[in-house]
Amino acid sequence: MEITAALRPMLGSLAKADGVFGRVGRADAGTVEEHVYDLVLEAQEAWASYAVAGAQGPTSPAEVGEVLKKTTEEQAMALMTCLSAEDLVFPGRIRRDPEHARRAVERVVRLLGWGAVWWTNIEPFDGGGHAWSPVSRHTFDGVVAGVGNGAVVALLQVGDD
Repeated sequence: MEITAALRPMLGSLAKADGVFGRVGRADAGTVEEHVYDLVLEAQEAWASYAVAGAQGPTSPAEVGEVLKKTTEEQAMALMTCLSAEDLVFPGRIRRDPEHARRAVERVVRLLGWGAVWWTNIEPFDGGGHAWSPVSRHTFDGVVAGVGNGAVVALLQVGDD
């Protein structure tokens, strides 16, 4: 079975909640920035009615690349679980079963394999919160992307208050 075929149901499962989007692609089909930007465009189209009028975000894969920072596998797993199960707009609000999300994320990480490289626009800071550099035109967004074993995955949550 091709790795992308095995990953698609996992990302689909992680992206079940409103405002959460997942993408799987072949690593040779574009850069991480291009994969994330395509996912952002999909999310912005789906959530256009929720966006603040006139709000803007990155307008190219290169601009998305400027805000993505490498992260560890451990941090990527925690962030992906959070993006799938929790709400960026209303912290503490659970969108779905966190245990299910954690198991799906673990499977994604295993499929990408040892040595996968991870990026995010989210930076944890002291006090338990997070800061981020936007990848979309929405008030809140968070993305984690990983590349390994010939595949690229990305999980994005957008929201507006």
